Amino acid sequence: MSRPKEHPEEQGHAARAGQSGKTSERFVYQDDDKMEKSFDWGQLKRMGAYLKPYRRQLLPIILATMILGTFSKLAIPYLISLAIDKALFNGDGNLLMILASTMLALYLLQYFVNRYRIRYINVIGQKVLFDLRYSLFSHIQQLSFRFFDKRPAGSVLVRITNDVNSLQDLFTNGVVNLLIDCMQLIGIVIILLSLSPKLGLAIIVTVPLMFIVSGSLRKRIRHAWQDVRMKQSRINAHVAECIQGIRVTQAFTQEKENIKYFDDMNTINKNSWDRASALNQAFGPIIELTGAIGTCILFWYGANLIEHKELTIGMLVAFANYIGNFWEPINRLGQMYNQMLVAMASSERIFEFLDEKATVAEKDKPETLPDIKGDVRFDNIVFEYEKGRPALKGISLEAKAGESIALVGHTGSGKSTIINLLCRFYDPVEGRVLVDGYDIRDVTLQSLRSQVGIVLQDTFIFSGSIRDNIRFGRLEATNEEIEAAAKAVHAHDFIVKLPDGYDTQVEERGNMLSMGQRQLLSFARALLANPRVLILDEATASIDTETEQKIQQALKTLLIGRTSFMIAHRLSTIRGADKIVVLDHGNIMEEGTHDELMRHGGIYHGLVEAQYKFLSEAV
Repeated sequence: MSRPKEHPEEQGHAARAGQSGKTSERFVYQDDDKMEKSFDWGQLKRMGAYLKPYRRQLLPIILATMILGTFSKLAIPYLISLAIDKALFNGDGNLLMILASTMLALYLLQYFVNRYRIRYINVIGQKVLFDLRYSLFSHIQQLSFRFFDKRPAGSVLVRITNDVNSLQDLFTNGVVNLLIDCMQLIGIVIILLSLSPKLGLAIIVTVPLMFIVSGSLRKRIRHAWQDVRMKQSRINAHVAECIQGIRVTQAFTQEKENIKYFDDMNTINKNSWDRASALNQAFGPIIELTGAIGTCILFWYGANLIEHKELTIGMLVAFANYIGNFWEPINRLGQMYNQMLVAMASSERIFEFLDEKATVAEKDKPETLPDIKGDVRFDNIVFEYEKGRPALKGISLEAKAGESIALVGHTGSGKSTIINLLCRFYDPVEGRVLVDGYDIRDVTLQSLRSQVGIVLQDTFIFSGSIRDNIRFGRLEATNEEIEAAAKAVHAHDFIVKLPDGYDTQVEERGNMLSMGQRQLLSFARALLANPRVLILDEATASIDTETEQKIQQALKTLLIGRTSFMIAHRLSTIRGADKIVVLDHGNIMEEGTHDELMRHGGIYHGLVEAQYKFLSEAV
C-alpha cells in the first residue's frame, strides 16, 4: 500500500514524537486532501435529485402552505395600516373590530399552516436522508479492495454518519424555507413599490450593498467548512484506530502519547470549527447593519413624505412592519447560504465516494458462472499493487478439479496475492484467471464468489450469536446444517460449553473467544457455504496441535471433490497436498509433491530443514 503524505499541521507533532523516541509518524489519507472546487450549483441539483421520488407528496403541500402562509403574513401589516388610517383616526369601532378579528384569524391560520408544514417536511426530509445514507452505504459495499487499502475505517464511517447528518437541516426545512422566503421577499417588494414607489426604492437600494460586502466572505466560509470536515474525518479515523488497537497501546504503555496526540488533533479540530463558526457569524452583523441603514432611511424619508402629504401614518407603520418582515427572510437567506456552504462541504465528500468506481467491476452483460467442477488456471499473470512494483511476475499455475494446492514462500512472495486474484478482489495487470475455462472477468462476482470459500488467518467475527456467525456462510442454512458444519471442524464441543451454546452472543470481533476458537468458527462458516473451491490462508495457525490433527482428518473427507488452495508457514500441515508451489518475489521457483521437492533439494527442502531445526531447538 502506498504511504500517504504527512499533513503539514501534523509535522510538528510527528517531529516532537520522534525527538521523544516514542510513537511513529501519523499520516493523512488520500480522501483528506482538500478539494479546491468552486461552488457547484450542479451538485446542489444532484442533492435535490434525492427529493424527486417525493415530489408528488411535496409539491401540493409546499404550494398550499407557501401561498397560505405568505398571504397571511403579508396581509397583516396592510390591515394594521387600515386600522390606523381608517378606523382609529375616524373613530370607527366596528371597522376596528372587523380588522382585529381578521388579523387574529390570519395569525391562527399562519400558526397551523407552519406547524403542519414543518412536521410534514421533517418526515419527508428524514426519508431523503435515509435514501442518501442507504445509497452511500450500498455503493461502498460494492467498492474494490483498492479503495479500502487507502482509507482508514474511521474516515469512511464519518462520510456515512457525520457528513450525511450535516445535510439534515437542508433537507428537512432549508429548501422549503428558501422557497417561502423568496416568495415572501417578492411579495414584500411588490407591496412596498405599490404603496410608495419612492420610499420602496430608497429602502431596497441597500440590499445590493449587503451582497457586495458579504460576497467576499463566501469563498472563505466554504473553505473553512471543508477544513472542518477534513479535521473531523481525521479525528474519527484516529479514534477508530485507537479503539481497535487498544491492546497494543496498553501493551507498549503508549497511553500518554496517544492521549497527547488526540489532544493535538482535538485542538486542531476545535480551532478549525472556531474559524468556520466565526466566519459564519459575520453574516448576521452585516444584515443587521444593512437593516439599520434601511430603518434610518425609512423614518427619515418617510417623515419627509408624510410632511408633504405623500404618505399616511398608517402607511409608514405598514412600511415599518414590511421592512421588519423584509430583513427577516434576508437574514434567513444569509443563514441558508451558510447552511448550503456546510452542506456543500459535506456533499463534496459524499459524492466523492459515490463517484468512486470499483476497480474490479462486472462487464455490462456478464455471464452467470454455472456450478463448477473446480478447474483453476492462472495464465501468465502479472499483478502490481503499486505501479512499477510487480507482486506477481508472469506466473502460470494450474489446479485440476479436486486437487489440493499448497502455496509456500517467504513473506511478500505472492501467496496471498494469488488467492486475492482467484476471488477477484483485484484484477491482474496482464494475463487471465480461468475457472472451468471461464475468464472470471466475464462472469458475475456473485456467481464466482458464492462457489469459493475462504478461511483467513485474521478471522473476523461479527457481533451477534455464534449461530448467526456460522450462518453468514449461507443465510438459508438450517440449525441442523450449522451444527453439522461445526461438528465437522470440531467447533461443536467448545460451543455447547458456552453459556447459551449456539445462541451465545459474541462481542465485536469475537473478543470473548480465543483466537483458535474464532478460527474454528470461520472454518465452519466457510464449509457451510459448501464451496467448490476452498481457500485456507494460514487457517490452522492459531489452533493447537491436537485440534489441528482433528481438522486434518476432517479435511480428508471434506475436501473430496473440492479444489483447495492452502497457504501455510507450518509446513507439516501441507505434506499431503497434491502439489506444492514454492514462490519467491512473485515468481514460481518450484512445483511438485512433498517427496519430489525434498528429493530435489531446492528451496522447499531448505525451508523444511530450517523449520525442523527451529522446532527441535525450541523443544
